[in-house]
Amino acid sequence: MKKRWLFPSFLIIVVLTEFIIWQWIPIQGNLIVLNQRQYAEQSLFPDVQLTKDKGILGGSASVFLTDTTPRVYLELLVNGQRAQFVEWQKTPGSDLWTWQWRLPNGIQIEQQSIRFLFYHSCHIGCVEWFNKEITNEKGGNTNKFKFLTRPSKLGVVFAMPSRDWHGVSGWNVELTYALSSEKDYWHIDHVAARIVQSCQQKLQVLLRADYDRGQTLPPKADFAALESYLNFVRRLANDARFRCVHGLIIGSGPNDNGSNSKAPERKITPEWYAQILNGYGNDPNDKNNVVEIIRAVNPSLRVLVGPIRPWNSDQNGLQRFEIDVPWLNYMNTLVSALDQTAQDKAKIGKVFAVPDGFAIQAPGRPDAAELQLMHRSLEPKVDLRRSEWNGAQAGFRVYQDWLHIINAYSSTRGLPVYISSTNTYTPDAAKTPSENYPQGWLTNAMMEINQVSQIKALCWFIDGLSSDEQWDGFSLNKRVGLLSDTSNEFEYLLRDTP
Repeated sequence: MKKRWLFPSFLIIVVLTEFIIWQWIPIQGNLIVLNQRQYAEQSLFPDVQLTKDKGILGGSASVFLTDTTPRVYLELLVNGQRAQFVEWQKTPGSDLWTWQWRLPNGIQIEQQSIRFLFYHSCHIGCVEWFNKEITNEKGGNTNKFKFLTRPSKLGVVFAMPSRDWHGVSGWNVELTYALSSEKDYWHIDHVAARIVQSCQQKLQVLLRADYDRGQTLPPKADFAALESYLNFVRRLANDARFRCVHGLIIGSGPNDNGSNSKAPERKITPEWYAQILNGYGNDPNDKNNVVEIIRAVNPSLRVLVGPIRPWNSDQNGLQRFEIDVPWLNYMNTLVSALDQTAQDKAKIGKVFAVPDGFAIQAPGRPDAAELQLMHRSLEPKVDLRRSEWNGAQAGFRVYQDWLHIINAYSSTRGLPVYISSTNTYTPDAAKTPSENYPQGWLTNAMMEINQVSQIKALCWFIDGLSSDEQWDGFSLNKRVGLLSDTSNEFEYLLRDTP
């Protein structure tokens, strides 16, 4: 009988001992007890399933996401491509919701690796919800992106997704419009897919944010349009799909009539541009400007002043530059206004009201008469100062004029500069690069820029744009005429990057 009670007595002692120990040991954290259904829901969802579609040619497939939270305004990127949304439904008798997308063209279930990025709340700026990578060990091809580590200043506008960057982390300039329809190539959702793909390729992305086609920024004193544009910028800064963007370029060519076509009577003056960017002319406490909105939403996103169109006399500026020509006066007036505003805001404790850098245009002019017997490809290394322009640069070295103005003001001195567009288009002769590109020009331009530490990027306009044939005479991808030489040279420069 005594042996019979030995084990129960021992068990009671162990339980009491554990109770005393657990009462006195300082354990941090919370203990959550789940019933079987709760545990199953938290363990199994969100759930991603891939199924082949019956009756659809080409081996298409659908993606199904099931979760316990009813999200709205969803987006799905599959290996950097935007998937087509089909439908959603609630499972009867449960708290489960399921969403369906069609797998993008060119992506097959049999591929070795498929990466899914799910987002919600995209009407105000996509929030990353869930990501998953599915690997098929039996797949023959791989869809994994190379990890690129070699940085370069070389880049392009509208990089082709198929481009081989040869292990180089180059630059890609993209464009989106605040006023664009959902089916538009430049709509935020389509652009986001291209940017995610660029970032997976480890490219450094500059995103240009325009108001509308033919109207790069809101017309002067159109405060309803300004509010719409600022809300769009806020959405871009808040969108998880754009978190890898290096810098946001605010408009382009505001001094050009072509960038003011929707309201030619209310052109974007330097003062109005500065008001949009950092609040020039407003009360220093006012926060309704691009810089302060982005600082509040996403401080890591750089705000870049958009490029001014060189050699354009459509607008002038009140603050005359020492080289008195309209395009440099416009730039000088703009930078002066930005600098004054930054100083005014600094006096009340706002020390970050200055932009993070400047995007500039630096086109070449290899057909310039000043080159005389010199080889046309050496143009980037030659000063082309024209007396009829009071000594302003007429070719690639216009970048020096831009730098001169930027570095003349205390708040902008030394800020990073990005050549967001260059090629050999000649405005006076209207020759496209396919007609006038001299072999070696891009190499010399790179050699020139590599010696200027303040300039961070040199981007050729353009790599490719399948939706618009008017740019074929500029496209590295189309290789029309002399662009075959340009394309080969671009490849050589990538491979030669140390």
